[in-house]
Amino acid sequence: MRILLTNDDGIYAEGIYALYRELKKIGNVTVVAPDSERSSIGNAITLAHPIWHKKVKREGRIFGTGLSGTPADCVKFAIGVLMKRKPDVVVSGINLGHNDGCSVFYSGTVAGAREGSLMGIPSLAVSLDTFVNPDFSYAAKCAAKITKLIAKGTMPKGTFLNVNVPNKKPSQIKGIKMTRQGLIPIHGTFHKHKDPSSREYYWMAGKMLVKKKDDRVDSNALINNYVTITPIQNDQTDYAFLQKLNSWKL
Repeated sequence: MRILLTNDDGIYAEGIYALYRELKKIGNVTVVAPDSERSSIGNAITLAHPIWHKKVKREGRIFGTGLSGTPADCVKFAIGVLMKRKPDVVVSGINLGHNDGCSVFYSGTVAGAREGSLMGIPSLAVSLDTFVNPDFSYAAKCAAKITKLIAKGTMPKGTFLNVNVPNKKPSQIKGIKMTRQGLIPIHGTFHKHKDPSSREYYWMAGKMLVKKKDDRVDSNALINNYVTITPIQNDQTDYAFLQKLNSWKL
């Protein structure tokens, strides 16, 4: 099995290395990731300036290719330049921090999987629900297991999986939930500050969700200590409204 591995935290992040160690047990892994952090960059691609690449070593061995571009660039570059054949699976992660709910629209990690899916390749994004003291081991094992399953060709075209894992000991995780995407907006507040020159600036922030009982939604199930797996479609067309829109006779 040929696996393409990317992320948005950068090729030197611990999450991608933990995932690499598990994936190499089940296939041949090609790592192409940003040369520095590209979080919250979404599905951006680089058009206005050149893309640079370099070989990156970890523990004295060639680990992968660091790219000056975005996660979406990494998938395109790997398939268009570096790999002789398309990968069987694209895996993006493990992200430091959750990517549930509306984060799907902003996340570079999710974008890596989406880009693979747009190119007709079974893909998944994996994120760990913490920003402090991460333990990527359980999430990496989950991702490897899911990778083996989707490589069998059971994924519908135009759909990829978004996986979020609690940062808990395996004994504290309640199980796995197949969920739908939450749609509560995030990062809706701005904190005003002043720099040393007394110029005002703002820092965007948001409130954490409170626990809710509806574990059919990814954000709620994740808070309640479930691994969440959400199928995401690339086609965002509202077909029901499209028919009504035709009746407008514009």
